[in-house]
Amino acid sequence: MTRDRGDGPVSGRGMPRHARRPAPRRRTASWLAAGVVAVLIVGGAGVLAARSGALAGQREARPGHRPGAAATRSGGTPLSAARISGSPSDTPAPPGGGTVSISTVSITDVGDMNFGMDGRYPPGGAATEFDDVAGDLHSNLTVGNMETALGSNGVTKCPPRSTDCYAFQAPADFAVAVHRAGFSAVNVANNHTDDAGPAGMQETDEALIAAHLRWTGRPAQTTYLVRRGVKIALLGFAPYGYDRDLLDIPAAVAAVRQAAARAQLVIVFIHAGAEGAGAQDVRPGMETYLGEERGDPIAFSHAVISAGADLVLGSGPHVLRAMQWYHHRLIAYSLGNFAGYYTLGLGGVTADSAILHVRLRADGTFAGGSVTPIRLVGAGTPEPDPAGTGIQLINSLSRSDLGASGVRITAAGKIEPP
Repeated sequence: MTRDRGDGPVSGRGMPRHARRPAPRRRTASWLAAGVVAVLIVGGAGVLAARSGALAGQREARPGHRPGAAATRSGGTPLSAARISGSPSDTPAPPGGGTVSISTVSITDVGDMNFGMDGRYPPGGAATEFDDVAGDLHSNLTVGNMETALGSNGVTKCPPRSTDCYAFQAPADFAVAVHRAGFSAVNVANNHTDDAGPAGMQETDEALIAAHLRWTGRPAQTTYLVRRGVKIALLGFAPYGYDRDLLDIPAAVAAVRQAAARAQLVIVFIHAGAEGAGAQDVRPGMETYLGEERGDPIAFSHAVISAGADLVLGSGPHVLRAMQWYHHRLIAYSLGNFAGYYTLGLGGVTADSAILHVRLRADGTFAGGSVTPIRLVGAGTPEPDPAGTGIQLINSLSRSDLGASGVRITAAGKIEPP
């Protein structure tokens, strides 16, 4: 039998492999020099992001954030070396070539989502799955982990009559529904990206382009976009050959450094860790599931933040996990499940989830944030949880797993600053 690499009830953990924590970062001067113009060619369309004036002192320098590094072809690897996905939906830089101030960008993130399998999908499309939480999905940049292929060629992962393998594929027009629900971009670095094989990945990319929905997570892919005049880099990682490699931390560090030299904010997605109700705790060391290495979430997250990431967003365990401050940057190790039409397990803590809202300044510093507790009900749709279970779980796990570096959230859902 071929087992699925992802959504069964079993969980496991490898032997701990404690990693040395990176040294604290130093502060230095400017990120951009005057008169910088960056032109991104995306899906055949040009997106012009103008920068002029000095932004002295606006970026906290870390390895990879070189003082005066320009977000152009002259800084780091040429633009053509980075694969940039989707069609443009960016907010342009201020007109007239004026000085760019320190903007604040609002970011909303959700956990794992897919839209059914075996021909059974929400009758109203993907957007109907989000009706009860629609008001919580609006921000400058709403993102999530899309754990399904899109298209019509059919899945290829599972052999006939298999009872322990799960393969997800939804019609291509579900991408349009996701975009209309408020999402700007999705992470596709996960264990269901390849459920329909290489042809399915191509169909998925084409569906996302047609829906004007950006994505990240393919090998060597860094996606750039602009929100409120702030250039943002998105990178997704998972432990599979068809995704950007989560297990190669040095390569991830190099990729983040390159992105940080060309963008003001860097957001990293990780699909990491064991799965199921027994996988709520995050600990140092390699995690495994069904005998498969699923990465060292703590070592990876700390390394990419030291390299220049400003926010790390986790998915994969299908349960809520702790949140942590590291060098004053936020790590959310898992936001659990967000939507899964008759696909994701909904017993106990696997039904408890949350929506994360974060505001970051253009220099990467935390400007505020909150958590909206939700719960998956019925066929696997999210609705608000007035009991606030998600907040309680994140608080408890953050204290027990991470101690003083664990995030604290008020009963009203406000994230206390570091």
